[in-house]
Amino acid sequence: MSSSLVVAVDGPSGSGKSSVSRAAARALGVAFLDTGAMYRAVTWAAMRDGIDLGDAVAVATHVRSVALSMGTDPAAPTVAVVGADGAETDLTEAVRSAEVTGNVSAVASVPDVRHDLVLRQRALIESACVAPLAGRNAGVVAEGRDITTVVAPDADVRILLTADESVRLARRAQQDLGAADEAAVAATRHAVVERDRVDSRTTAFTSAADGVVTLDSTHLDFEGTVAAVLEVVARATTPSGERP
Repeated sequence: MSSSLVVAVDGPSGSGKSSVSRAAARALGVAFLDTGAMYRAVTWAAMRDGIDLGDAVAVATHVRSVALSMGTDPAAPTVAVVGADGAETDLTEAVRSAEVTGNVSAVASVPDVRHDLVLRQRALIESACVAPLAGRNAGVVAEGRDITTVVAPDADVRILLTADESVRLARRAQQDLGAADEAAVAATRHAVVERDRVDSRTTAFTSAADGVVTLDSTHLDFEGTVAAVLEVVARATTPSGERP
C-alpha cells in the first residue's frame, strides 16, 4: 500500500455518506472532501448571478469562471467561492438551503460542468495525498455521486453506501426537518426521489461497479455504519488483505 490513503464513497440521497465519510476521515486522520458541496456552491453562484439554469452552455461557461475554496479538515469542512479580489464568501451553510437543493441537479447534470468539477476534485484528492494538512495523515475520504467510478476509480478503498428507501427518507427528514414522522417523510420524499432520478441520468450511484464494496446501512445506526466503513478500510489496507 502507498503511504497515502484514498477512500471513495458513493451513495444515493439519505444514505448517510456525508456524515459517515466525515466521521471516518476523522478516525483515519485524513482529509475529507464533500464533492456534493462543490456542485452546490457553483449552483449558488449561478443563481446569484442570474444564469439561466436551463441553458447548459451558459451554465458550463459560468461554472468555469467560479473559483472555489474547499476546506478539507473533517473537524470543520467548509466551502467558499473566491471573488476576483481574492475575498472568500463562505457558503458552508448556504449551500444546504432548499433553493440550492432544488436546483443543484440542473447544474450537476450538465456534462461540461461535471468534467470541470471532476478535474478539480481529482486535484484536491492529489493535494491531500502529497501535501496533507498539518497534523493529518496523507490521504482523503472523498464522497459524492460518482467518486468510485469516475473521480477516483483507482482509490485504495471504494464503497457504495446505501440503505432501503424508507430508511433513507426518514434519515433525510430527520436531518432537514428535525422529525421523521409520516408528515416529515412525505415532505421529503419528492425532493429525495426526484433528485436521485435526475442524477441517475448522468452518474451511476445505485449499484456497485466491479471492485466496489456495497455497504447496506439499513439496519445500522450511525456509529455502526462508521465502524463498518472503517472495517472495510482495514480489510483493504492490511498487508494480508486484498483491495476490494
